[in-house]
Amino acid sequence: MEPNRSRARSALALAALLGLAGATHFTRPKFYDAIVPRALPGTPRQWTYASGAAELAVATAVAVPRTRRLGALAATALFIAVFPANVKMALDFRDKSPKARALAYGRLPLQIPLVAWAWKVAKASP
Repeated sequence: MEPNRSRARSALALAALLGLAGATHFTRPKFYDAIVPRALPGTPRQWTYASGAAELAVATAVAVPRTRRLGALAATALFIAVFPANVKMALDFRDKSPKARALAYGRLPLQIPLVAWAWKVAKASP
């Protein structure tokens, strides 16, 4: 596969992941409400919807070649910004079932390849 096609597929896959995640903030908001750090002002639902809208906007920017670089840089920042919610989830799930704990703890190291992926898409975009 030629490099440009491979880069485009990687960017579109990233956009799809972000779009799916963004959509679930609106279809399953209670899940996200529960992991919003309580130190943030406003209600958890406001943060759930705001972060979902941000993910959808970033997904759109990554999907469009003209805005891909900026979108991928925004995705990098977004993946870093949501890390505190993943830490909160891991802490909250300490007493849950092994499966639930594995899900919560697995989200923490997953942020590293997500940040790297978004950064790679940004660097490969004109």
